[in-house]
Amino acid sequence: MEPRVDFISLGVRNVQASRDFYVDGLGWPVHREVAGEVLFIQVNHGLVLSLWDVRQMQAEAGTSPPAGIPCITLSHNVAGPGDVDRVMEEAAKAGADIIAEPVTQPWGGYTGYFADPDGFRWEVAYNPTWGVDDAGRVTV
Repeated sequence: MEPRVDFISLGVRNVQASRDFYVDGLGWPVHREVAGEVLFIQVNHGLVLSLWDVRQMQAEAGTSPPAGIPCITLSHNVAGPGDVDRVMEEAAKAGADIIAEPVTQPWGGYTGYFADPDGFRWEVAYNPTWGVDDAGRVTV
């Protein structure tokens, strides 16, 4: 198996509410959609975010409903602290719950956290020691 992720699928309670947040609120483009069932958004080179009706996802994956907010963080890295502030403001305007206002972290970065309509946590981060080369590989 190659070290690669092509899809990130999140089980959502209401596909339309997720659409309202990600597409209408944040302005992300729809790649493909089956109304009320699943929404696919191209989020990066070869990476798709799938927002899938949680009941259908659980049935296919053979899982039980979680007891709370899933422990997963999706990160959106940006070029500088001002970009963190801007993205956090955009998320708030789109209806996100701000979980943690942006702050300078002890490790030198600057991060803030918001939650989408299903409570999935997004980290918006500037990391001065983190980069990506032209081939898309992480550099430190």
